[in-house]
Formats: sequence, structure tokens, C-alpha cells
Amino acid sequence: MSFLRKPQEEPRIDMTPMVDVVFLLLIFFMISTTFVETPGISIKLPESSSQMADREPKEIKIYLSREGDIYFHDKKISLDDYRGVLAQHQSEAERTTVLLLADQDSRHGKVVTLMDLARDAGFVKLAIATEQRKK
Repeated sequence: MSFLRKPQEEPRIDMTPMVDVVFLLLIFFMISTTFVETPGISIKLPESSSQMADREPKEIKIYLSREGDIYFHDKKISLDDYRGVLAQHQSEAERTTVLLLADQDSRHGKVVTLMDLARDAGFVKLAIATEQRKK
């Protein structure tokens, strides 16, 4: 006697839960990246109504905090280290702009000192970053 067998279904993997998890991870990372701010230095630039100058292709960005700390590439440096940074880039001094991003509450004397050191190192293009004044 022969019994009728039901045809067995081939096992298959349901992809729906995996797609759901990947979609949720995508949403999580998209939302969490919008809250990432520039880490490190908190600088509030002064406001100005003057026009924006043309940007040079090569810049050295130096940050000066309210407390008078000097930063280069998010790393706190001393005045001697600043001189060393300028010396490293001295060969391209004529084509390089030293961009000083100084906090609006930083001491004027420190700003002048940083600009004088850059001028003494042979840099002729100096700029101070500002925020556009709101009208």
C-alpha cells in the first residue's frame, strides 16, 4: 500500500527581519550623526559687516580661545610650538594664508602677538575670521 505524501516545501530564509534591522540601524546612524558637532574648541567669532575675502588654496588655521590657549588641528600648542608650525610651513609662506580664528573675548594683545610672529616668519597673507553680522 502506498501512501500519498505531501510534497515537502524547501526550507527558505525569511529576509524581512534582517531588512528591518538594517533599516533601523540606518535610521539610528542618520539621526545620531546630525547631533555631532565640532569637538574640542569652543570659539565665538566676532561679528563684522565687511565683505568676505577670497580664500587661498593653502591656509594655516590657528585657533585662539577666550582663555588665551592656542590650538592647531584641535591640539593645544604653546607659543614655541606655534613658532615651529610657522617654521614648518615657511617654504610656502608667500602662497599660504595664516587664518586666525580668535574668540571675540580673547585678549587683543595675544592676537597681535600671533600675527606678529606670523609676519616675522615671512607670511604676508594674514586674515582674521569673523561671523557675518545679522541684519
